[in-house]
Amino acid sequence: MLLGLVSRPLFRSAGRLAFTGIRLQSNLSINALNKQQLPFRYIGTEPLAVKYTNQHEWIAAHEDGTAFVGITKYAADALGDVTYVELPTIETQLEEGDNLGSVESVKSASELYTPASGTVVEVNDKLDSLPQLINEDPMGAGWLCRIKLDDTVDIKKKPELMTLNEYEEFLQQDN
Repeated sequence: MLLGLVSRPLFRSAGRLAFTGIRLQSNLSINALNKQQLPFRYIGTEPLAVKYTNQHEWIAAHEDGTAFVGITKYAADALGDVTYVELPTIETQLEEGDNLGSVESVKSASELYTPASGTVVEVNDKLDSLPQLINEDPMGAGWLCRIKLDDTVDIKKKPELMTLNEYEEFLQQDN
């Protein structure tokens, strides 16, 4: 249900995507994790924490010390039809803010950044042949990678990582 987005032009700024022109019209969040997909039900329980970045990535941390990373519905909509996804290789060590890969679409290309430090343990291989999964279900089946976190507790305490409500407020202020 895409009632929340009114407009979403985008422009490229300093190598990162900048999003403008959003107005939320509903209390239903299109940026919530899809509870029917792997990032939510990975080990049979919901994630310990789901957080968002100001670069429109999400991270879902689980009890086993791993976390799924993806981009938000808002970012996927702003990108347009995704045509290619570049993901990190397994066992890549990433520090918070490191380049995680990139997403190319008919509108633009965007670098992806890791919201937390850790080691890549799995990538979403389906995106090689089905990059449109990012458009169809960015908060679920379109996840990018799973990382073994250096510090699981860190996710909950990082002030720069936002809760869903804080992320929605951020989108409204970014208008």
